[in-house]
Amino acid sequence: MAQTKDKNYWVQLAESVTIPVDNIIDGKPVQASSGKTFTCISPIDGRVLAEIPSCSQADADAAVESARKAFDSGVWSQTAPVKRKKVLIKFADLILQHADELAILETLDMGKPIGDSTAIDIPATANCIRWNAEAIDKVYDEVAPTHPNELGLVTREPLGVVAAIVPWNFPLIMAAWKLGPALATGNSVVLKPSEKSPLTALRIGQLALDAGIPAGVLNVIAGFGKDAGEPLAKHMDVDGLVFTGSTAVGKHLLSLGATSNMKRTFVECGGKSPNIVFPDAPDLKAAAKAAAVGIFFNQGEVCTAGSRLLVHNAIKKEFIAEVVEAAKSLQPGHPLDPDTSMGAIVDQQQMSRVLGYVDKGTADGATIVAGGKQAMSESGGFYIEPTIFDDVTNQMTIAQEEIFGPVLSCIGFDSEEEAIAIANDTDYGLAAAIWTSDLARAHRVSRKVRAGSVWVNYYDAGDMTAPFGGFKQSGNGRDKSLHALEKYTELKATWMNLNY
Repeated sequence: MAQTKDKNYWVQLAESVTIPVDNIIDGKPVQASSGKTFTCISPIDGRVLAEIPSCSQADADAAVESARKAFDSGVWSQTAPVKRKKVLIKFADLILQHADELAILETLDMGKPIGDSTAIDIPATANCIRWNAEAIDKVYDEVAPTHPNELGLVTREPLGVVAAIVPWNFPLIMAAWKLGPALATGNSVVLKPSEKSPLTALRIGQLALDAGIPAGVLNVIAGFGKDAGEPLAKHMDVDGLVFTGSTAVGKHLLSLGATSNMKRTFVECGGKSPNIVFPDAPDLKAAAKAAAVGIFFNQGEVCTAGSRLLVHNAIKKEFIAEVVEAAKSLQPGHPLDPDTSMGAIVDQQQMSRVLGYVDKGTADGATIVAGGKQAMSESGGFYIEPTIFDDVTNQMTIAQEEIFGPVLSCIGFDSEEEAIAIANDTDYGLAAAIWTSDLARAHRVSRKVRAGSVWVNYYDAGDMTAPFGGFKQSGNGRDKSLHALEKYTELKATWMNLNY
C-alpha cells in the first residue's frame, strides 16, 4: 500500500514498469491492423509513456468475431457457474498480486494520487470481480406457479457478446463494474478503454488470460471513440452495449444501438449532484470537510461529484468559510507522493475545458472564494487549484453543466421546499446528499430528490451490495449489486406440458 512506501519507491517503479502496448484479441497480443498508434502522455509531467495501438473497424470486427466464436463454442458460456467462479476469483487474486504495477500504471496514465490508486482503485477492482464471482453460483432461476399439468421455468441466459466502453476517470474500477457481472453470467466481452487512460485495461487483458479465462472471452482494444467505439456500438453481432461516460456520448451510443440491431444498451452518464446542508446538520465542520472531499476527490473527475453545494442561508457564510478552510488541505501535489490528496487533470484538453468553465462562472457573476487557477505549471503537467464559487444561481452554466473538474458552485436556499426544487432543477439525477439531524426531514427530502443514490450525513458512500445508476439524463440500468446481472442476461420462459 502507498502508506508504507515512500515517493522514491513509486518514482523508481514509474521508471522501471513495463508499459503495456498490445491489444488482446482471441487470446493473443496484437497491434492495430492498420499499424496506427496514438501517443499516451502522462498528465503528471507531460512526458510520453508509450505509443498505443489505435484501433479501427477492422480491429473491432476481429474482436467481436473472436468473442462470438468463444461464446458459441460454450467454452465459457456453457461452463458451470462454480467453474467460472473459480477462474474469476483467480483473476481477482492476480489483480491484487499485481497491485503496485497496476496502481503505478493508473497514476501515470490518469494522474490520480498513488495513495488513491493503491487504497481505492486496485482493491475495489479486485473486490468487484470477486464479489460477482462469489454471487454467480448463488443466483437461482424460478419455477412459475402453474397448473399441475404444466411446468413453467423462468431462466436467465447470457446476452452473448457484450461491448463495454469505459471512461478515463476510474479506468479499472469502471471496467470491473462491467467485466464482473458480464463474465460471471457467461458472456464474452470486448472492452474498449478511453484513449485518455488505456494502460490498465490492456494489462488486465493479459491477467485474465493468465487466470484461465479462455481466449476470446475477454478482448481488449484501444483507440478513439469514433474509430473503435462506434464500430462496436453499430456492430450487428454485438448483443449488449454498456457504457460509462458523458451524457452526450451516451445519447449517441443509445441511438447507434437502436438503429443497428436493437442491442441491449445501458449507459451510465453524467451528474450535477446536489449536496444539501440544513442548519441542523449534526456536525457542520464534518459536513464542510465532506463537501470539500465530495467535489475535490479524484480532482473532481467523478460523475457523482458534489458539484452543487446547497446551503441554508442562515449558515451559508460561515459554512462556506469552513469549506474553503477544508480545501486548503486538498491542494494539488505530485501524484507519486503518497501524501498527495489531489493529483493531475487527465490531459491538456480537460484542463482547458475546466478553466473555461471557471472563466464562464466569473463572467456570469459568480464570485471565486478559493482557487480558480492552473497550478504547478512548471511541472509540465496539468493541475488546477480546488476552486469554490459563491453567489451562484442555479441557472448559471457552472450550476447546470457537468464540469468534471475541481469546481464547486455554492447556492443558498431558505426552505426545505426550495432546496428540493433547486436540487431537482437539473437534467441529471445521479446522486445527492442531505445533512440534517431531523430523521423525518431526511426521509422526506431523500424521497423527493430525484437521484439514483442519496446519502444522509455523509457523501459518496456504498459498496458492491447496492445498485449504482441514475435518473433522468444520468442514464439507465444499474451497476453493482445483484441488479447488475439483469443487464447481462436475457429472461426466458419455458413451458412444458406434463400431460404426456
